[in-house]
Amino acid sequence: MSSSNLKRRLGLTEAIALNMSNMVGVGPFITIPLIIASMGGPQCMLGWLLGAILSIADGLVWSELSAALPGTGGSYVYLREAFRGTRLGGLLPFLFIWQFVLSGPLEISSGYIGFAQYSGYLWKGMGPWGMRGLAVGVGCLVMLMLYRRIEAVGRLTVVLWLGMLATVLIIIVSGLVNFNPSVAFDFPENAFQPSRSFFLGLGGAMLIAMYDFMGYFDICYVAGEVRNPGRVIPRAILWSVGLVALLYALTNLSIISVVPWREAMHSKFIAADFIERLYGPRAAAAVTILVLWTAIASVFALLLGYSRIIWAAANAGDFFAVFAKLHPTGNFPHVAVLVVGTIAIIGSFFTLDDVIPALLTTRILVQFIGQIWALHRLRSRPDFVMPFRMWLYPVPSVIALGGWIYIFATSGTKFIGFGLLTLLAGVAAWWFRDGHGRDKVGSNEPGH
Repeated sequence: MSSSNLKRRLGLTEAIALNMSNMVGVGPFITIPLIIASMGGPQCMLGWLLGAILSIADGLVWSELSAALPGTGGSYVYLREAFRGTRLGGLLPFLFIWQFVLSGPLEISSGYIGFAQYSGYLWKGMGPWGMRGLAVGVGCLVMLMLYRRIEAVGRLTVVLWLGMLATVLIIIVSGLVNFNPSVAFDFPENAFQPSRSFFLGLGGAMLIAMYDFMGYFDICYVAGEVRNPGRVIPRAILWSVGLVALLYALTNLSIISVVPWREAMHSKFIAADFIERLYGPRAAAAVTILVLWTAIASVFALLLGYSRIIWAAANAGDFFAVFAKLHPTGNFPHVAVLVVGTIAIIGSFFTLDDVIPALLTTRILVQFIGQIWALHRLRSRPDFVMPFRMWLYPVPSVIALGGWIYIFATSGTKFIGFGLLTLLAGVAAWWFRDGHGRDKVGSNEPGH
């Protein structure tokens, strides 16, 4: 696959901004109550900690792969190259695209749902159809924002990122100034006692944490538009994970030190409730507007990256050719932007409780676990150049593998079944496509 038609204009600042805007977004502001409820107390911070460790370990896997194969498309590129010349070289990239067509838009949908949910603080009495209509409007706005050249997109990414940082810092500073350790560390009895429910709850907390951390690899999807990718991408990933882990820990502690966790776990707009308790409803309304800003920043970054994946597959001849088209004057994949954005709008009609586990269990087996396998295959090639190599190999990749297996296994029967069902459906679709004389996926050698 060639990325030669795309311009390498994104540097380290834009890369970090893109990742962090995706990672933070509205996620923690809607999931703090969920992660508290998963473990029933402030011991949920253990889920954040393990999520950070998994993100760093998995981020090192992404760093090696993206530095060696800096083409637009991310995991799609890695799977194609690692298994090129084998039957899996056709199957795995196809399965990734197959599952991504569902999971990618679902991740964007979660941002639209969160935006509409938080808007309920400003629009009192907004009903379900009002929320859906608002989500549709936001989805159309984000597509319009991305319908432009990559240089303008890079600048807009930084502006949105700064707004996101301002929102988080206001909450952190407000919490630290009013920090009450007796409220923040009000652990229930036997909070850390090992049991089946504890480990299931911890798995649920890690799933939510990884949803919030998800995005540390977003720059890999647009690697074909990054300057000096072997240097920029690994640094962007590690800086993004480290900074966001710190922000999440401080944000969570700040909020539950003011709003007792037994109340926080039932809040629909925890950031607004937190600020209202400290400074009143007008300040809470202002912070709600900033939270909505971060939601826009997040879905903007997601749609930017995910539209490039479908473009990359089509450009290699492995997906419908219409998605390979670039805008005649803007030189960006406009068809992919419109299609992914439209599917994401449709996904916003579902509930957040279903969207988050579904999008993760759909992706774990092929994307996250599959590309760990891909990394080990590429490392075994004596002539394959790896510009960046993780420290203490293979320990980080083993940690990443164990973490993803644990999250998948504790996600619940319904979502395990959903993940396996989409996988089997993808295998059947590939078999049908391959058996009818279509060009085999993986037949084209990806470019670097």
